[in-house]
Amino acid sequence: MNIIVIGAGEVGYHIANKLSGQNDIVIVERNPEKIKYISEYLDVATIQGSGSDPSVLEIAGIKSADMLIAVTDSDETNIVACLLSNFFSPSVIKVARIRNQEFVKYEKFFSRHFLNIDLILNPELEIVKTILKLIEFPGASDVVDFIGGLVRIIGIKADAFSPIGIKLKNLGKELSYNFLIVAIIRNGRLIIPRGEDEIKLGDLVYVISKGEESTKILELFGKEIKPVTNVLIVGGGNVGENLAYELEKRGIKTKIIEKDPKCCAYLAEKLDKTTILEGDGTDLSLLKEENIEDTDYVITVTGQEDQNVLISLLAKALGVKRVLTRINKTSYLPLVSAIGLDITVSPALSVISALLKRMFQRKVLSVMPLGEDLQAVEVITTSVSDMIEKPLRKLKFPKDSIVGAIVRGKEVIIPSGETVILPGDRVIIFSSTEAVSKVEKIWH
Repeated sequence: MNIIVIGAGEVGYHIANKLSGQNDIVIVERNPEKIKYISEYLDVATIQGSGSDPSVLEIAGIKSADMLIAVTDSDETNIVACLLSNFFSPSVIKVARIRNQEFVKYEKFFSRHFLNIDLILNPELEIVKTILKLIEFPGASDVVDFIGGLVRIIGIKADAFSPIGIKLKNLGKELSYNFLIVAIIRNGRLIIPRGEDEIKLGDLVYVISKGEESTKILELFGKEIKPVTNVLIVGGGNVGENLAYELEKRGIKTKIIEKDPKCCAYLAEKLDKTTILEGDGTDLSLLKEENIEDTDYVITVTGQEDQNVLISLLAKALGVKRVLTRINKTSYLPLVSAIGLDITVSPALSVISALLKRMFQRKVLSVMPLGEDLQAVEVITTSVSDMIEKPLRKLKFPKDSIVGAIVRGKEVIIPSGETVILPGDRVIIFSSTEAVSKVEKIWH
């Protein structure tokens, strides 16, 4: 695909990075320093200028583009870029990052019948969706649903209560349910495991199963599945407010710590049942006063990464079992994990996930990023595919890829080497980022 990305901030950079291997990318950015950085680290074309300038869009090739993704920090620039694209090429797929909550309320105005924008991305709302899914499955580091929750992928950090040192081919032999370990992240390195591999302490393990059996998977890995009843949020911005609102609806007792008095007054007016505490989340005495050790989840979502990391570390030191940290710069994620903060959310990764869900058409239904180098590819088979009606063990899949699940109608099949794929099956494949393009090609 020919894709134009407007804006080279954290989100724009990582969208281009994820898509550049299989697509022709042009990045439009006003800041010359960002252009220089992009040119050094990514194999993409760059144009210095504004995405709201029609002449710049023409130079970027809007008339022959398949998709325009506008993700600058300015909602207005993103909207204008999409409107200009309608003039030059009405059929181009248009995606706009919109942060203003008031704009989001009127999402229907962006529909095909009015502004003709195909997809609205809101980083804050995407983060809230991610956090709510993690709260639903306490003990998980990552949760992704496919096909309306029929299939679920759970990332789990292996600890002393997990099945350490057992060969994967022997794991779960006597259980009444099926699952498959499709990937292991060990010391930052992706492993697509085989039957002889073992789980080691500290591994991040990705497990796929029927959605209804997710809690059994968590129990197998020794995770406490007690429902979350109380949450402490540090940071009362858009994420904190929207998260508290959703938690209120779920009957979860919620507190917010926010140091801005005006923001506290606003939150107290907007939220019905949430306790608003004016104070600094790094204040150890305040955390102790609130008996933070009895909190099921501490979620740090201020706009400052250093604050989020520090508060999360303080919470863990005070005995909180579950801490979730917002990290804006994705380059920090491996470092944060190394210091013991296992559950993190990133605006950039949340937006990329939402984008990739909607991006792929025909046989490749979606591509979902999981971790730094792991992708989940969902495809649909046809009667002319070379992959059908043969046992999986006889198929030549690209290195660093594995079939995780097959959905046939409403039946979920966790495959073995003898499983056969049939026409019309939806197949979920796990792959390294490098192998994704090869995985896609074998289905065409």
